[in-house]
Amino acid sequence: MSQHRWLLAWCWLLLAAPSLAVDASLHIVATTTQAADLAQVLGAGVDGVHITPLMGAGVDPHLYQPTESDIAAMNRAQMVIYNGLRLEGQFDTVFAALAEQGVSVYALSAPVKSAGFVIGGFALSDELTDVDDPHFWFDPRNWQLAAQGLAERLARLDPVNATAYQANADAYSTQLQQLFAWAEAGLLSVEERQRYLVTSHDAFQYFGAAFGWQMQAIQGISTEDEAGVGDIQATVDFVLEHDIPVLFVESSVPPDTIEAVVAALRAQGHETRIGIRELYGDAMDAPDSFGGAYIGMLAQNALTIMQSYACMGAIATIPDWPADLLPEPPDELWNANCHA
Repeated sequence: MSQHRWLLAWCWLLLAAPSLAVDASLHIVATTTQAADLAQVLGAGVDGVHITPLMGAGVDPHLYQPTESDIAAMNRAQMVIYNGLRLEGQFDTVFAALAEQGVSVYALSAPVKSAGFVIGGFALSDELTDVDDPHFWFDPRNWQLAAQGLAERLARLDPVNATAYQANADAYSTQLQQLFAWAEAGLLSVEERQRYLVTSHDAFQYFGAAFGWQMQAIQGISTEDEAGVGDIQATVDFVLEHDIPVLFVESSVPPDTIEAVVAALRAQGHETRIGIRELYGDAMDAPDSFGGAYIGMLAQNALTIMQSYACMGAIATIPDWPADLLPEPPDELWNANCHA
């Protein structure tokens, strides 16, 4: 079935399915792992809030197509939370149909876009040549804006619990400030000439801008773009030019292209390795893991980068973890296995 016919079929199901949200509870559907985590944080301690995540750990949201059960869950919800900026590229028609039904459909990127903090100018195709980078959450300051924006939208939808949503957002904002300060101190401890992050696809522009690192990726901002031989060679040339010792695989992207670059570099006598752990890119880990919370995800990425560079002889000073920043990294993350 073509994508167009597939979307029409699901939208018919969406419009035909009866809404079951008739009680006093607030039923929220969140598309990505990041969106689900933020909804859980802001809804903590509020009676009657039920959150249904659609995408699981390691799922690529660029390619994910909503299932029949996803459509049914969104149709039962009063609110659907999503990233926006075309991250969930297969959902656009579904979101439009939901909004027509009166479901509150909210993009977490909206306040970041309104504040002018998105990074634009990317090309997805010959027709889409000035596209915004959707990976805004990799700057914790943007995630603070997303939290505040979501708290305001929840308060309008559920005014009885408005104070609780705002209090949760304020407390979380304080945590995100600590996270940013911790990560910035550690990542800036690496010498500036070595601060290059080479990854599978271009998901870390916001991360680099926030923490003073330069980015290079094999694929563009969407994993729908297929990497070719020219992309591989361009990355090889970039790594050689800047003498980059470490390349990173992402948890939601197959490692093939990075492995191809590493093989080509080693064939030319360049000493390089893949990072000691995968980086979380478009998706986080399972909800009950350290990397399954936004704070843990970003902290683990920062630790992985610092430790991987240290394993290759770079100076990287990892700051002590703030005493009241939760969740706390598990002990095994502090010890880098340079020989893995």
